[in-house]
Amino acid sequence: MTSEETSDRLLAGKCGCGAVQYEVEDAFLYAANCHCSQCRAATGSAFKSFAGIEREKLRITDGLDDVAVFGEEALNDTRCAACGSFLFSVVREGAYVHVAMGSLVDTPSIRPSEHIFVGSKAEWFEITDGLPQHHEYAT
Repeated sequence: MTSEETSDRLLAGKCGCGAVQYEVEDAFLYAANCHCSQCRAATGSAFKSFAGIEREKLRITDGLDDVAVFGEEALNDTRCAACGSFLFSVVREGAYVHVAMGSLVDTPSIRPSEHIFVGSKAEWFEITDGLPQHHEYAT
């Protein structure tokens, strides 16, 4: 698949109960596994796998009334109000979204390329892959 074909491809995403559905271009700019305490608390897991993209490239297609936003317009976590599924975070002054990769129905062309905030990772979790690890943000 060429990069032009990839960028024209739309991926489907949804919450666990299906009340909220979205589509996003398969044109992610970066992807990582974040081990910060906020991502761990938000997901209830050892880390959050996310893919970053410009905010305008994601669109809620169904269930807008079931969207729950925690935070401000330009910095928040977006979930399904019905089932609580974590869908994406609005970041970087509202310009980008970090899509929770677990909420994607379709397989994106990108894969996480690094671990970030490993300085605050859960002590009980061991990173066993060969991806680069960064104490905080990647440089």
